[in-house]
Amino acid sequence: MSQLITAELVDLDLSATTKADAARSLAERMVSQGRVTDLEGFLADVEAREAQMPTGLEGGIGIPHCRSTHVTEPTLAFGRPRSPIDFGATDGPADLIFLIAAPDGADSDHLTILSSLARHLADPGFTAALRSVSDAERASALIRGDADPGTPSSDGQPETSGETADASADPDPGPEHAERTEPSTQSQSQPQQPQQSSDRESGASASEPFRIVAVTSCPTGIAHTYMAAESLERAAEEGASSTVVTVETQGSAGFQRLDPSVIAAADAVIFAHDVEVRERERFAGKPTVDVGVKAAINRPAELIEEARTKAARGESSPKASAAVPMDKGAAEGDGFGTRLRTWLMTGVSYMVPFVAAGGLLIALSFAIGGYEIADAKSVADHFVWTEAHSWAALLNQIGGLAFGFLVPVLAGYIAYGMADRPGLVPGFVGGAVAVQIQAGFLGGLVAGLLAGAIVMAIQKVDIPAVLRGIMPVVVIPLISSAIVGALMFVVVGKPIATAQKAMTDWLGGLTGTNAVLLGLLIGLMMCFDLGGPVNKVAYTFATGGIASADPGNGSLMVMAAAMGAGMVPPLGMALATTVRGSLFTKTERENGKAAWVLGASFISEGAIPFAAADPLRVIPASMAGGAVTGALSMAFGSTLRAPHGGIFVVPLIGSPLLYLVAIAAGTVVTAGLTLVLKGSRKQAPKAESAPAQDSGEARVPAGV
Repeated sequence: MSQLITAELVDLDLSATTKADAARSLAERMVSQGRVTDLEGFLADVEAREAQMPTGLEGGIGIPHCRSTHVTEPTLAFGRPRSPIDFGATDGPADLIFLIAAPDGADSDHLTILSSLARHLADPGFTAALRSVSDAERASALIRGDADPGTPSSDGQPETSGETADASADPDPGPEHAERTEPSTQSQSQPQQPQQSSDRESGASASEPFRIVAVTSCPTGIAHTYMAAESLERAAEEGASSTVVTVETQGSAGFQRLDPSVIAAADAVIFAHDVEVRERERFAGKPTVDVGVKAAINRPAELIEEARTKAARGESSPKASAAVPMDKGAAEGDGFGTRLRTWLMTGVSYMVPFVAAGGLLIALSFAIGGYEIADAKSVADHFVWTEAHSWAALLNQIGGLAFGFLVPVLAGYIAYGMADRPGLVPGFVGGAVAVQIQAGFLGGLVAGLLAGAIVMAIQKVDIPAVLRGIMPVVVIPLISSAIVGALMFVVVGKPIATAQKAMTDWLGGLTGTNAVLLGLLIGLMMCFDLGGPVNKVAYTFATGGIASADPGNGSLMVMAAAMGAGMVPPLGMALATTVRGSLFTKTERENGKAAWVLGASFISEGAIPFAAADPLRVIPASMAGGAVTGALSMAFGSTLRAPHGGIFVVPLIGSPLLYLVAIAAGTVVTAGLTLVLKGSRKQAPKAESAPAQDSGEARVPAGV
């Protein structure tokens, strides 16, 4: 295999002004070296990853990355832009950009590149050297680890020279730079396991060191996870007191558990995480500092000192879950409303794959065997390999079973978001009861919230140490499931089932103005944040209506309105770029071509690149078009039995021609309003390099 990065993959004078242009420029170098086979396809994959979460890191770093079928081998390209580019980091734009490409399915390669790079980037000497290096060959050698940041380059001039180099190269030098020693190649190449701890002990003072075990994790399990680990390790090495920190990084490729003897010998624990700490009970009973992952990157020395203080006071954490994992996604001081939304969105995010899989299987069965296929005999008793009717029945029954998990999964993962893993069992039990008593989607919501609250209450009870081991396995599931099941069966379940039936009957009786207004509201919500919380509320409402055993006509109309409105934003952007491409950048015009397919497939995320670059014009235009489509769909009485599929499920739509008219009308409204709003700006057509557009690209609406 070729080297990960070569001089040909380095651009020390990158002329790009936006992150899309930077990715394109570096990707073109990959194409020229035969590392990428399809430039546009690869850039689409990079953009899709960027839409999930900003790839900017503190300290002026941008690390756009993706796995792609268009990549032939793991590759890294480096660019140093003339002017910093905004990649969404909280502390400002990036002046060091690393584009990482890995073949699709090569998870280990992808994560190895990212984790290794993240540990390098935690060393200010490394970043200072990259900011001052003047030779592409030297830069590639630094990134590969073949050159030491502190050694002179081939022209005899050192790339870094202590305080001088740091001051000239780092835009925000800190006092710690003067104290930095040469970067430790050992910490960059070895895992975070107990061997690291023993290595450090040998170099410690003769007195017994203070021992800390730490866990780091972030939502993607890649960059921040390893940077937090590296920051804690370096802070321990450089601190005045003798401290040994051993870190367990819980990344996306899994994690290697710390040796139980290392945990047992630890004096304190630091959790730096934005997602659940897996097997948290291993660390129970020790002084614990529990923070978000960025705190470990930005102020590791403070966390170590806090851990020492807690240990000196004799504090401990007897409970297995002092704070729920989903709370870490909210800022400090967030109220109950914010946490409630986070819990509900946790349940919805786990439910959506069941909706998509089950719904599309059911849709395929209807397309093959007609709606009467729902009454077919069980394929376990009767299946003929050569009959299309049997295959349709098979798809319908598999899809029905998948759909049957919708409410239990929703309830289970709402409880999980509230109370961690112990909430799963009572949540699933409560959801199953909701299905049995026909409480539906509303019953699942209530069951999940009840289960989470009950488990959280049980966890607050002070339990003797001898019983802590059986609490999460036996006691909490037993007690919480019994309470939740009883409440759902005999107390709250029947009133909720009555409310669910009333809502279904109301939807079934919607006609005229009421139906149009509901369609308008659904259209607005579907297009407000393009996949964010508001969009998910509308989509979940629609899918919850068709999840019942016998959905009414009103529920089918709502589902049709939701899907039609969700198709409008990308289709509108595609039409706008076709009609008047001079108002859009070259990258946006190319994205517009892909948006035709994405919109037709009901993938609203196809409009995200446009909303990210110009949210104040694109989002209102999308909402207007979505509202028109939703209202017209309801007015036309169009129905839909599948929760997904776009134009590919048109045969399953009631009044299909009028439904397509509704989508076309919304698309025209979105495209027209977008062109009017963009045309009102007094800018030259070649505004793609303007700073205003660059800065707008980073302001992605919440939830996108």
